[in-house]
Amino acid sequence: MARGAGAEQYSATSLLQNKPTSKDGIKLSVKRIQRTRLSVCSKLCYAIGGAPYQITGSALGFFLQIYLLDVAQLEPFYASIILFVGRAWDAVTDPTVGFLVSRTPWTRWGRMMPWIILSTPLAVMCYILIWYVPSFEQGKMAWYMLFYCLFQSLQTCFHVPYSSLTMFISSDQRERDSATAYRMTVEVMGTVIGTAIQGQIVGGANALCGPGDLGTEEGFNSTAQKLGPEVNITPVSLEETKQAYLMASGVICAVYVLCAFILVLGVREKKDSGRLKTGQPMSFFQGFRLVMGHGPYAKLVMGFLFTSLAFMLLDTDVYIQEVADLFVPTVLCWTYTLGLRNDFQNILLVIMLSATLTIPFWQWFLTRFGKKTAVYVGILWAVPFMILLACMESNLMVAYVASIGSGASVAVAFLLPWSMLPDVVDDFKLKNPGSCGHEAIFYSFYVFFTKFASGVSLGISTLSLE
Repeated sequence: MARGAGAEQYSATSLLQNKPTSKDGIKLSVKRIQRTRLSVCSKLCYAIGGAPYQITGSALGFFLQIYLLDVAQLEPFYASIILFVGRAWDAVTDPTVGFLVSRTPWTRWGRMMPWIILSTPLAVMCYILIWYVPSFEQGKMAWYMLFYCLFQSLQTCFHVPYSSLTMFISSDQRERDSATAYRMTVEVMGTVIGTAIQGQIVGGANALCGPGDLGTEEGFNSTAQKLGPEVNITPVSLEETKQAYLMASGVICAVYVLCAFILVLGVREKKDSGRLKTGQPMSFFQGFRLVMGHGPYAKLVMGFLFTSLAFMLLDTDVYIQEVADLFVPTVLCWTYTLGLRNDFQNILLVIMLSATLTIPFWQWFLTRFGKKTAVYVGILWAVPFMILLACMESNLMVAYVASIGSGASVAVAFLLPWSMLPDVVDDFKLKNPGSCGHEAIFYSFYVFFTKFASGVSLGISTLSLE
């Protein structure tokens, strides 16, 4: 796109349109603008579609490891393998699904919607089976590995087309930016909702169930002796915990289906926004070279990759879906560095709340001053709070102040990339008019690199504590 501070507010399609000179042309232009505008209802329906990815992601990120160890009673080594392989598989499927979506022909439901419609029931089924404890012991690890990887694949089949849908709901860049702001707000709320649903239903049921503690009579007696006679424990606590996890998964799946239903009925995918042109199909590696060879896209991905990595290593950032991915390093930071173990959940909530409340402000700011200016100001905004947190000793009030300030910067860190991606795709279409239908590849590789940064930060943060 154009390199001016505010020029990115206009899409490539709008630059290619001829301005009308007659009154009839002006009337037609006004009608065309009115048709490209999205209603608040359409923006809300589009935003609600992003909640399932965040709700399930936060529930899995916060509770799956505890579930595998305490409820499924797997060995820590096997639980670690399941989590690692699942994350690695999730990252690999992003560009693969993006490539497959780019080759999907147009249907009466569009190109993106069929993926969302078909993947939803299968993803819901796999998600419930993740939280089900099979009766057999041999092969239990394979059970969780299979359904965890299947769910990650099916969730990717939902999320990559959904995120690419931004390019297909409107050709007006300002309308797409506004819809993205709605989406980011709902997704932050989805992270909180997923954690709240799982935490409230499961409650303290898993607190008394350790690996091997309540599965046998001896384990039950030893646990009761440790806690003392004033605590009333029944031998069915483990079974009740299993039922609680299943109930929580059922509620989350109901929300998942409801959000997908609202998205499909409330959002219309526009055919003329990204219609595939006839020609030789492009291979996966050709698509990779095509998108990574586009200079603006490479700069955008690398810039936000290193920015997010820096935030993650300092453990003051919360990255919507990566909230769950960053849970472990963030807990390690607050627990071992600042000694605020008991206040971690409150601090995390303050960061999320601050990010949610500042999204409308940053949306206005980028519209008024341009996206590049918003990036510079928003990212640098967190630096004084980081320095304050690093220089002062453990202090709860200082931590809360830093959390509020960092939350405002967090809003920029996840709003601006998704708001600038359509600009990059428009620029690619402008420079390559004969190559269309690759929107999903752009979006899928960005998701892949974001997850890659999360994994690197998790490893570095863990090693730094040795």
